[in-house]
Amino acid sequence: MASSNLDIVAIGDAIVDVIATTDDAFIEERGLPKGGMQLLTAAQADELYAAMGPAREISGGSAANSMAGAAALGLNVAFVGQIANDQLGDIFAHDMLSLGVRFETPAMQAPPPTGRCLILVTPDAQRTMNTCPGASHELTPAALDPDLIRSASVTFLEGYLWGPERPRAAMLEAAKIAHSAGRTVAFTLSESLCIGDRREGVRGMIEAKTADILFGNEDEVRHLTGCGTFDDCLAQLSKHVKTVVITRGPQGAVAVANGERAEIAAAPVERIVDTTGAGDLFAAGFLAGRCRGRPLKACLETGSIAAAEIISHFGARPEANLRELADL
Repeated sequence: MASSNLDIVAIGDAIVDVIATTDDAFIEERGLPKGGMQLLTAAQADELYAAMGPAREISGGSAANSMAGAAALGLNVAFVGQIANDQLGDIFAHDMLSLGVRFETPAMQAPPPTGRCLILVTPDAQRTMNTCPGASHELTPAALDPDLIRSASVTFLEGYLWGPERPRAAMLEAAKIAHSAGRTVAFTLSESLCIGDRREGVRGMIEAKTADILFGNEDEVRHLTGCGTFDDCLAQLSKHVKTVVITRGPQGAVAVANGERAEIAAAPVERIVDTTGAGDLFAAGFLAGRCRGRPLKACLETGSIAAAEIISHFGARPEANLRELADL
């Protein structure tokens, strides 16, 4: 039984980020998708890791990053994600709990190992992600605590976890539980879901009104909808989703909620160091504003502040006092 009401419970990849700097030549030599993401087998991940320079390990995963940001913003949050009983699993669990994020998903016996994402950051601050999902894609509906989900104002679902069948079933079940309790379901897109054979499945989920809030960047929504103009993309998604939130990089962000449209410029950043987690922290800030009853434009501004902080340093977990920066 959930002991207290939560602002947000998130379901997503339980991943440890392994971050190293590199040059464009290394990216090109290995045919890596600069600025994008690819999936690796455990053997491929071992090979790339061996070739990388000195690295730092920081717990990551898209929705997990969002919950770290939301906790830093003063929200009461929980995370559900599958780890293995290994060193990286211990690191992930410790990091989440130390940040004030409730994390109670039991570890499974490896193999597969706890997921890891090998992130290569080039001098232009672009991050190239190479993900070995490992145990995170073994999440099943049995890992859910229905009382925990019912206790949360928002259930936040991560797009990266939508592809594999078992975690997709877990997220659909979580959405069903949340809606049955009159709660809000938020979904964040990932680039991998908006192309190829997964695209139609995601569109079907959206058209079925599984998500009440949809987060994505401009490239993702263009791929997903196939629309020619940005406004057409926004209009198409708004037919099926109550609140659509789209980030546009240096051009800021736009949201449409129940016919109301709000738009902001990007928050200023003195120096962009690493764009890892920018969208994750934007979602955290937006949801924090929403959970605190802020107007739509103010929710966008809180998201932009959180994203600006995260891209000013390495890693996708906040280092500054986000609560003070966002005045929450």
